[in-house]
Amino acid sequence: MTAFERAVRPVLFRLGGGDAEKAHEFTLKRLAGVAKQPRLLALLRSRYATSAPVDVFGVRFANPVGLAAGMDKNGVALPAWPALGFGFVEVGTVTAHPQPGNDRPRLFRLRDSEAIINRMGFNNAGAAALAQRLETLGPLGVPLGISLGKSKVTPLEEAVDNYLTSFQLLRPYADYIAVNVSSPNTPGLRTLQDKSALAALLGALAGPTPVLVKIAPDLTDSAISELLEVCLSSGAAGLIATNTTLGRDGLAAADQPRAAEAGGLSGRPLTERARKVVHFVHKETAGALPIIGVGGIVDPDDAARLFDAGAALVQLYTGFIYRGPALVKAVARGFAAAERGIRL
Repeated sequence: MTAFERAVRPVLFRLGGGDAEKAHEFTLKRLAGVAKQPRLLALLRSRYATSAPVDVFGVRFANPVGLAAGMDKNGVALPAWPALGFGFVEVGTVTAHPQPGNDRPRLFRLRDSEAIINRMGFNNAGAAALAQRLETLGPLGVPLGISLGKSKVTPLEEAVDNYLTSFQLLRPYADYIAVNVSSPNTPGLRTLQDKSALAALLGALAGPTPVLVKIAPDLTDSAISELLEVCLSSGAAGLIATNTTLGRDGLAAADQPRAAEAGGLSGRPLTERARKVVHFVHKETAGALPIIGVGGIVDPDDAARLFDAGAALVQLYTGFIYRGPALVKAVARGFAAAERGIRL
């Protein structure tokens, strides 16, 4: 057990009477403060940063371990994440219009399952606010991905223009763009994974900036195959597999009362499904479509299995909440060692 798990996590999990979102907001606020202290950032880098460079879809990553979208939607603590060891950072999901998201409570820990259920609903300050923050911040030092979603108030038939508004505002600051069409928490959003809708969306976002598509783990193999055909024919640079699941398999007995909560499930119950989707995508495309593997990475072996399944990069979210920055370092070191043929 790491120092984070022994000393920090219990304090965070007690904040706000155990309210997960209050703990999240508290942590972001503290990390935003850390981001303004160069000496503290340097100290954290010396402890956690790992150099394991890798080139994927024309972008050079400091190491293959990224922060997944959802952790820092509005980019308020951006300089802190590379200092905690991440080789790239994905902000968002951001929408063209600012929106408060769904009603609280909307974020739930399932501790025995090392999982989280969320129904946040793309709560964010909007694409223009993020663009202004990124303009002020300047270069991050590691690649920055920006996840785009549809505004809740925008009808599905106007989704392409809605994504395009965000894309035009944020493209100058992004090393890659992630198109989120797979969150279960915006009504109708997942229909944008359908063949014709996705083709129209990718066509509108075509250009020099790499565009990746984030998919749901709940798609059938045939649906994934159709989606991959669109990605390959429409010039998508890669795939992010996977988003949260609507399934509730794999929950510990103590967490079963939470199973009825609406929203997407992430963490340990998603580990095997994420690996299977990554493997299927890699095999189906013969490796032609780079994959960011995300879902259920709670220890370094989970990440190693995603790399073995065909992922070029991985991202952490729930595993980071439960295990802290030591997990980032362990995954990056494991990847570097594997590249050198060393077994840790």
